[in-house]
Amino acid sequence: MRTSTLADRARLAGLSAVRGGWAARRLALRLLRFVGTLRSRAPDQLLIAPQDIRTADPTIAEDIYSGYYALAGKVVNAHGRSPFEMESPSVAWSCALAGFGWLRHLRAADTALARANARALVEDWIQGAGVPDAGPGWIPAVAARRLLSWLSQSPLILEGADRAFYRRFMRAIGRHAAYLQGALSEGAEAQQRLLIAIALTELGLCASDLASLQRRAARILDQEIGRQILPDGGHVGRNPQTLIDLLLDLLPLRQAFAARGVDPPQKLLNAIDRMTPMMRMFRHSNGEIALFNGMGVTRLDTIATILAHDDVRAKPILNAPVSGYQRLEGADSVLVIDTGTSPRAQFSTNAHAGVLSFEFSTGDNALVVNCGAPETSRVDLRQAARATAAHSTLVVDDVSSCRFAGDVVLERLFRGEIISGPSRVEVQRTDDALGTSLETSHDGYRRRFGLLHRRRIFLRRDGGMLAGEDRLESLDEGTQARKLEYVVRFHLHPSTVAIAGEGLERIDMRLADGQVWSFWADRAPISLEESIYFAGPDGPRPSRQIVLRQYFPECGQLAWSFERVESRTPQ
Repeated sequence: MRTSTLADRARLAGLSAVRGGWAARRLALRLLRFVGTLRSRAPDQLLIAPQDIRTADPTIAEDIYSGYYALAGKVVNAHGRSPFEMESPSVAWSCALAGFGWLRHLRAADTALARANARALVEDWIQGAGVPDAGPGWIPAVAARRLLSWLSQSPLILEGADRAFYRRFMRAIGRHAAYLQGALSEGAEAQQRLLIAIALTELGLCASDLASLQRRAARILDQEIGRQILPDGGHVGRNPQTLIDLLLDLLPLRQAFAARGVDPPQKLLNAIDRMTPMMRMFRHSNGEIALFNGMGVTRLDTIATILAHDDVRAKPILNAPVSGYQRLEGADSVLVIDTGTSPRAQFSTNAHAGVLSFEFSTGDNALVVNCGAPETSRVDLRQAARATAAHSTLVVDDVSSCRFAGDVVLERLFRGEIISGPSRVEVQRTDDALGTSLETSHDGYRRRFGLLHRRRIFLRRDGGMLAGEDRLESLDEGTQARKLEYVVRFHLHPSTVAIAGEGLERIDMRLADGQVWSFWADRAPISLEESIYFAGPDGPRPSRQIVLRQYFPECGQLAWSFERVESRTPQ
């Protein structure tokens, strides 16, 4: 245990020195970039306005006009003042406000009042925060989001505007272009580069005299797509939400290329064609997205919008070995399991320690889930949600299978990156007439405990039975001398009503549509305990979890099963 901790500290010390050097270099370059943006050239005019395909609610426009800004899980009443002058309740709220994504609600209202309100709020930003600074509003990703929002909502902002405002707005657009190009040049963080490239490419298509910017940005877009979008369509960060967010930006960008009669990069087209089936892989029958590696609340309207733009109508991917996921289907039952190693450090800030965890749904019911990710404003819950215990898998000695930088002081430099975790995950899949079997293993507990976790799963063809086995194997002799408690958890969706059977021999579960399932286990007592579901649309919700506890090496193997014992109630 001590050896692994020292190894992690040594690795962090080396990374800290490198990050510290990067930070000093970025600070120096940022000062030069701020000066450069003040001398940036404004484009002459905007020729097209890309479509914002995110869903909009005109009633939110009324709230905004009344001074209420509900963003990132927090509500602020501006009391007649500019929201940009208000004290922010969180960094996430400030970023959402400065990203201007809420302009789409004003456009949906389609009134003269909404247009005037939008223009006044953009003017407030330009006058009060239009020069780059070190605040959250000028984080490169936030500036890129603001540029995309202004471009897509430019008809709303500019309709009825006088010439003086038009010039100020175009100068602000030019300032963003210069700032974001500088951010790319100085080495913007990995997860921001693709969004910046999308914003600059879109600007180059929208403006009348920025063809050279469009070509340069499209080359960077090509590079970042190749770097971040994996061959099977997953994102290198392994977060389903990232796929959703990127598709919401890439689909309008594809339309913008068509509108200007410019051939889009082939990598852009190929990426969209791969990403949509991958997004379908995570989708349960009820439309919700499986909760892995940072995925939180599913916006069903958003998913429906993306799927409406899917020209191929491809089926879900079942086997995604590069992204590290498997999907099992049996009639109306779906199981999705995480079979991947941790993402590279710079892409791991939202990743979870959930290797070999799974989610299981049947019909329109989510049965077994992971706890999911809380809203970005709930930083107090973030670490708990990332822990292995918040996932439907095996946990050794209440220790996560990954180690996060947040555990060891350097959160400010590393922002919760994963510094150690499983380096090898093995998967063997078999599909036959009986159903689908998976043989999986991971070595996330090797360094700390000298153990290998193996998980076998079988989903019957008719979807009515899910059977599994979890096993710990010793990889060194020293482990045999140490008694370790391990726990296998199955978190249940809040809509599932679970009751412990007599003698703790089984758990009976009634689903929302009337189906009844039972859970059995071998060689371990079954308990029903409290859990929490972070991905509820109204915030965290209480739920239950099935728990199996045993000790290694006395008992290193547990078998379990879920079986449907009663179909849905006839209508």
